[in-house]
Amino acid sequence: MNRLKLTLIRGLPGSGKSTLAKTLNAVHLEADMYFINKQGEYQFDPKELKKAHLWCQNQCKYYLSEGQNVVIANTFVKHWEMQAYRKLAKLFNAQFSIKVCTGNFQNSHNVDLLLINKMKKNWQP
Repeated sequence: MNRLKLTLIRGLPGSGKSTLAKTLNAVHLEADMYFINKQGEYQFDPKELKKAHLWCQNQCKYYLSEGQNVVIANTFVKHWEMQAYRKLAKLFNAQFSIKVCTGNFQNSHNVDLLLINKMKKNWQP
């Protein structure tokens, strides 16, 4: 039996995280998916960000518990933001890996350049 895999893809908005995630053989999750309404429209609400990340972690836990590989594509600017996923990998004895995207493409959620620059300044390699 193959060992489960949990892959984190981190990078700034527009770095190619979602594009890379879609190429991997795994359930693709992002906190941004929480903000897609029933009509398929993206409606970001910064007040809901904590809930979005909890949703993403819970979805990850569910799919791992179902024996499916998971890839999470979030910015993960700070190391602590990946900690919950490290714990989930350990809990399910999943192979854990982190990929970093550094491309420079149009970001799909029109994140403000000032915010991107702030993330760049706070980035922990």
